[in-house]
Amino acid sequence: MKKINYISVLLILCFTITFAQQTPASIQTEAFTIVGATAHIGNGTIIENSIIIVENGKITACVNGLTSKITYKGKVIDVKGKHVYPGFIAPNTTLGLQEIGAVRATNDTDEIGAMLPHIKSLVAYNAESKIVESMRPNGVLIGQITPRGGTISGTSSIVQFDAWNWEDAALKVDDAIHLNWPNSFTRGRWWLGEDPGLKANKNYIKEVDKINAFIVESKAYQKGNKASKNLPYDAMQGLFNGTQKLFVHANDEKGITDAIEFAKTNGINNMVIVGGYQANKVSALLKANNIPVLVKRVHSRPNSDDDDYDFPYKLAKLLTDQGILVGLENSGQMERANARNLPFQAGQVVGQGMDKEEALKLITSNTAKILGIDTDYGTLEKGKSATLFISEGDALDMRTNILTHAFIDGRSISLESHHTKLWKRYSNKYKGK
Repeated sequence: MKKINYISVLLILCFTITFAQQTPASIQTEAFTIVGATAHIGNGTIIENSIIIVENGKITACVNGLTSKITYKGKVIDVKGKHVYPGFIAPNTTLGLQEIGAVRATNDTDEIGAMLPHIKSLVAYNAESKIVESMRPNGVLIGQITPRGGTISGTSSIVQFDAWNWEDAALKVDDAIHLNWPNSFTRGRWWLGEDPGLKANKNYIKEVDKINAFIVESKAYQKGNKASKNLPYDAMQGLFNGTQKLFVHANDEKGITDAIEFAKTNGINNMVIVGGYQANKVSALLKANNIPVLVKRVHSRPNSDDDDYDFPYKLAKLLTDQGILVGLENSGQMERANARNLPFQAGQVVGQGMDKEEALKLITSNTAKILGIDTDYGTLEKGKSATLFISEGDALDMRTNILTHAFIDGRSISLESHHTKLWKRYSNKYKGK
């Protein structure tokens, strides 16, 4: 019996060791210098033969090695011929909130109810998710963890992808409240024999009125004595005092227009449009109100029969050309697994005519500005976090984005994942047979 118990314990330990995430890296204690790489700063500029010095988790120098006589510090990482980039940022993602779609117990993406601003995604974030782990080998090192469902889904937070738990992972807590704006049009339910075409949503006005009523009630609560605690109303305070942003998930022209008017009427100044499929039709309004857009997944099909076949590919460029601050988001089917393809979606925009360094901004500096973390992340500049990676080639091309090193706040993180383990296991299976 004892022998059986020992075997059981051994099997459990082996299972844990085999399937656990890589151990998070220790805090940086020694300076290091990255020498010789082409540095893609993330703000549209490039430095050939760069020298990047990292101390105490921060970039203390990022200069041209041909014109600067700066002294190297600590360990020298010679990566001549390679490329260095700021860590890519995945906004509006449910990474870490669901692990296995078919297993309900692993799903913390949404909660029951309609108005849920008090629901915090961060406390449900699983820092040991194997899906999160698989982001790092493609250079996706930061994410805005966002809840789903309801009218007001809840509150997002921004994390880095190498941590023991959600407390260690958090970079910015409760950065934004997420509102799913009602659709002004709906499709018939073909499985019930209804016409599958688009038709006006007859409940649209009622649904918008409910949102307005909730805002009015929340403001009244904020001005009251709060003798009786109301969590949803209390959670709206950040929107009214400007400490939180409002991310409005809206795609159609009327929805975006009405959402902007709603925000202005209610004194909400920090607003972002998420999805924005028809944002190009109201680009002047967006620009006039200084509202950025997180464009829906680039690798998508057109929503309408009369849209250009490549419309999702080029929407980011259309909006950028109109002077709107644009980032890329990846929500939709299989969004967590697909988030690792974020750099290749930016690469797709390059294929539609955008300059490569401008496309890089869509997943680095632009997104950092939209999320409000640009003081520390998004570019390779002196004083900012050393959250960056080194690639064999162009990081926006899946053929050449092969990482050799990655760092989060100066910590050298593992690039191993369940995928790399499987590749190592099976790559030699049929050799010699």
